Amino acid sequence: MQQINDFLITLHNYIGGNYWFIFLLLGTGTFFTVYLRFPQIRYFRHAIKIVKGKYDKSTDKGDTSHFQALATALSGTVGTGNIAGVALAVHLGGPAAIFWMLLTAFLGMCTKFVEVTLSHKYRDFDEKGMVAGGPMYYMKKRLNISIKNRYRIKTGYWMGGFFAVATILSSFGSGSLPQINSISNSVFATFGIKHVITGAIMAFFLALIIIGGIKRIAKVTERLVPFMAIFYFVGALAVILFNYQNIIPSFASIFLDLFTGTAATGGFLGAGFAFAFNQGVNRGLFSNESGQGSAPIAHAAAKAHEPVSEGMVAILEPFIDTIIICFLTGLVLLSSGVWKEKLPNQFQKTDIEVLTAHYSENKPSDVSRLENHLNQTARLPLFSGKLDIKDGQLQENVSIIHARSLASEVVVLESGQPFTGRIDVVNGKVTTTPYNVTFRGNSLIHSAPLTTAAFSKSFFGDFGKYIVSIGLLLFAFSTSIAWSYYGDRAVTYLFGANYVLIYRIVFVIAFFFASFTDTTIIWNVSLLTVAFMAIPNLFGLLVLHREVKSTIKGYWKGFRQEYPDEKTPEK
Repeated sequence: MQQINDFLITLHNYIGGNYWFIFLLLGTGTFFTVYLRFPQIRYFRHAIKIVKGKYDKSTDKGDTSHFQALATALSGTVGTGNIAGVALAVHLGGPAAIFWMLLTAFLGMCTKFVEVTLSHKYRDFDEKGMVAGGPMYYMKKRLNISIKNRYRIKTGYWMGGFFAVATILSSFGSGSLPQINSISNSVFATFGIKHVITGAIMAFFLALIIIGGIKRIAKVTERLVPFMAIFYFVGALAVILFNYQNIIPSFASIFLDLFTGTAATGGFLGAGFAFAFNQGVNRGLFSNESGQGSAPIAHAAAKAHEPVSEGMVAILEPFIDTIIICFLTGLVLLSSGVWKEKLPNQFQKTDIEVLTAHYSENKPSDVSRLENHLNQTARLPLFSGKLDIKDGQLQENVSIIHARSLASEVVVLESGQPFTGRIDVVNGKVTTTPYNVTFRGNSLIHSAPLTTAAFSKSFFGDFGKYIVSIGLLLFAFSTSIAWSYYGDRAVTYLFGANYVLIYRIVFVIAFFFASFTDTTIIWNVSLLTVAFMAIPNLFGLLVLHREVKSTIKGYWKGFRQEYPDEKTPEK
C-alpha cells in the first residue's frame, strides 16, 4: 500500500507537481488575457447582467438558468480548498502565498471564460434529451487531424475519451471520497458523532439530490451556495473586525515580501520566494479549477442562445471562489496571528522530522540554518537509530521538527500515559512505534485545524470552531454534489445515458464507505487526474484560440444589432 502511494506521489511530482505544469496553466491564462485584451475586466459588469437574466430568451435551450449553472460550478470549486487549502498555503509559503493565489485566480477568470465558451458552443443532447457538454465534446468535434484532406484521424475523439476517464476518476477522487472523509473527521472531532453515522446520513441526502439529475442538483445548489457563502462570510468578518488593529499590517504583509519570501517570525521559520510562489499558485489552481475543464461541464447545461454569454458568466466563478472567499480566509489567518503561533497539538507522524542536534529559536544562527533546511537549500543532519524515551521525555540530544516548525515541550505518550521505551527512526522519520504511542507538544499547525484556531479569535470565541466545522461540511458536501454531475456527463460521453444511473449508485456507495476508511490512495490518484484533465484541455484551448476570438466578435456583432442602445465593452 505504501509503495503504491509513494509511486503515485512521485508520478504526480513529475507531472502535476512540477513547475512546467504550473507555467502551462499560468501561461495559458496569461496568453488569453493579453490576446483577448483582459476580458475578465472588460466583461465583468456585462457578466453580472447576464446572470440576472437580462438577455434571456424563452427559446433558449438547456437544463438550467445562468445562475443555477454558476451555482453548480461554484459548489464544485468552493470546497475544502477554501478552508484548508488557504491555511496550508500560508503555513508553507507565508503571507506572500496569498498574492500568488489571487494572481492565479485573476488569470483563471480568463481561462474559465474561454473553456466554458468552447464547451457550450459544442455541447450535445443525450438520448434522454438532457444536455451533454464539456471539453470532451469540443475535443471530439474540433481537434481531429486531417492529412492532405483525405485521411481524418480521430485524435479529438480519443483526447475526449482520455479527458472523460480522468473526469470520472476525479469525481471519486478530489470530488467525492476525500470530501466525505474530511466531513466525517471534522464532525467527529467537533461533535463526537461516529464516522459511519455521518457517512450514512450524508450519503442518504446525496442520493436524494443526485438521482434527480442536473435539474434537482441545480435547484439545491442555487440555494445552498449563497447560504454557505454568507454563513462563512459572517464568521470570517467577525474574526477580521475583532482583530481590527491587524487588518492593515496583514494586508501589507501579503505584498511586502513578495519576491524575497517571508522572514522567520514567531514559530514560523521563514519561507523563500519559491515556496510562496509554488504554494500560492497550486492552492489557487486547486481552489478554482481554472483550466481543469470541470466547470464547463456544469455551464454547458445553461439555457443560452450564445455560448459567449455563458463564458462570461464563468468569469465570476474564480472571482467569487478565490478572490473573495479564499482572500477572506487569508485575512482571517493573518489578522488572528495564529499562522505563526505554536499551539498545543498531537503530532502527525508524517509531519515529524528528527534532527541530530539541539537547535534554539533564540539563536539567530540556528534559525537561519533551520530556515535553509526547511527551504531545502542546505539540509541539516537527520537522526537515524533508536530514540530513547523515559517517562515521556526524549533522552537524546535531538530536535523535533513538526509542521515546519521547531517543536517545544515534546512528550511521548502511550494510551495517554508517559511512554518509556525506544522508537525506531530512519533518516529523521519515525518508522515504527508501539501501539497507541503519540507525540504531543507545541508547534505550528496547518490546514483545517489552523483555520479552526483562527476562527476562535473572534467575537464568537470558541463557538468559531463550529463555524469552520459546519462550513467545511457544507463546502465539502456541495463539492460532491457538483462532481457527481461531472462524472455522469463523462459516463454519458463514454458509454451513453443508460449507464448514468449505475454510476450514480456506485458514487453514493463509495461516498458512504469513504466516510470511515482511508482515502489516501484515491486522493493521490486524483492529484494525477487533475493534470490528466487539464493538459488536453489547455492544449485544445490554445489550438482553437483564433476560433475563440472570432466567436467573441460574432457575439458582439449580433448583440449590437439586437440591443443598439445598450452600452458594450467592445467598440
